[in-house]
Amino acid sequence: MRKIRLLLLALLILAIPAAAFAQFEVSVAIAPPALPVYVQPMAPDAGYLWTPGYWAYGGEGYFWVPGTWIQPPTVGLLWTPGYWGWGGNAFAWNGGYWGQQVGFYGGVNYGYGYGGVGYQGGRWQNGQFYYNRAANNVNVTNIHNVYNTTVINNTTVNHVSYNGGAGGVTARPTAAEETASRGQHTPATSVQTQHERAASTNHELLASVNQGKPAIAATAKPGEFSGQGVVAAKQAGAPYKAPANNAAATKAAATKATENKAAENKAAATKATENKAAENKAAENNAAATKATENKAAENTAAETKATENKAAENKAAETKATENKAAENKAAETKATENKAAENKAAAARTNENKAATPKPARAPAESTKEPTAHAQPAARPATTAKAQPAPRPATATHPQPTPRPATTAKAQPAARPAPAAHAQPAARPAPAAHAQPAPRPAPAAKAQPASHPAAAVHAQPEKAAHTSGG
Repeated sequence: MRKIRLLLLALLILAIPAAAFAQFEVSVAIAPPALPVYVQPMAPDAGYLWTPGYWAYGGEGYFWVPGTWIQPPTVGLLWTPGYWGWGGNAFAWNGGYWGQQVGFYGGVNYGYGYGGVGYQGGRWQNGQFYYNRAANNVNVTNIHNVYNTTVINNTTVNHVSYNGGAGGVTARPTAAEETASRGQHTPATSVQTQHERAASTNHELLASVNQGKPAIAATAKPGEFSGQGVVAAKQAGAPYKAPANNAAATKAAATKATENKAAENKAAATKATENKAAENKAAENNAAATKATENKAAENTAAETKATENKAAENKAAETKATENKAAENKAAETKATENKAAENKAAAARTNENKAATPKPARAPAESTKEPTAHAQPAARPATTAKAQPAPRPATATHPQPTPRPATTAKAQPAARPAPAAHAQPAARPAPAAHAQPAPRPAPAAKAQPASHPAAAVHAQPEKAAHTSGG
């Protein structure tokens, strides 16, 4: 930051001679001649602004710098003419400059819009310069940006070319002119400087030669001192008075003027430095305030952004938590339903197994024997074997030829007389297998092996009937 301030200060010092010091270019003890009377040449083209002629001072005394049309350095700028002003012991030249507004030029009436205060010769509008035809000589065929506003010039007074001192203009700057004088200025362009230098080398333009009536009073373009654009003065503004040849007085006045100029330059430089320092301080304060405001805005924005992000994160976390809880609840519900379903299936299977175990198995029908079909099918009636084992009734062989007792087969074929399965379904009445497991009482084969006893078939069928009856 310190380097930047030093650089700005250096640039300011370099700029002072062109801006501030240009206000006091030279000072002499002799008043300049009156302004000559001349006609303004026609504007060469649109965009040119009129700069009035003036008396400058050189090694051979005063010389006339012709008025001319100049293109401004930047669109929107207006020219404030230079003027001679009395400083108490000498006349000092205050150089002209370009600016947004026309400043104080000593109240000198240069004519053609410069009547002593401001400028009525034209104005800038939408980036183009419009000419007041009442104050300027323009060709409306080539230049169309024109208007017409009456300009009142006091032609009864002489054409005094300086402010203050004996016989000078007594005008003082207005508040607006002082403001314009303190504004940003652009010094005379290089074209204007060359135009003045060319005039200083032209012998005919010396006041001592032309007696206040120069042969080249104005030109259409800068530096063109011959041709159709050159206008000669019609007359001198006032009778010319040659300065007294007093070298000592002139030298003393020049010395004093030089001292005054040095003092004025120093004061101007000091003032400019102070103003610049104040401007830099104000700029720094303004920059600091702006930076603080920007930082505060950035902090607020960051805080709002952080709050928004935190809120979004909280909402997202809440949504995620809710989703996880919902998934956990769904999973738990599915697991519970699965467990309940498994428990129900298991209970149903257990009940089915219990019911199945409680249901009695149907008695397996014994294989029918071709020899003892009836007695073998009824295990509960096994006690009949006792009667069957009685060999006593063997004499019945005599009755064997009788085929009539065969109805026993009929009794065997009756399916309705098989109530044994119902009796078998009762678990309490299962002692029969124990009786069935006794293999000893099977003597029947021995009796069966007697072929001669065929008639005993009828006797053998009877125990079944007796057994069935006793089982009932």
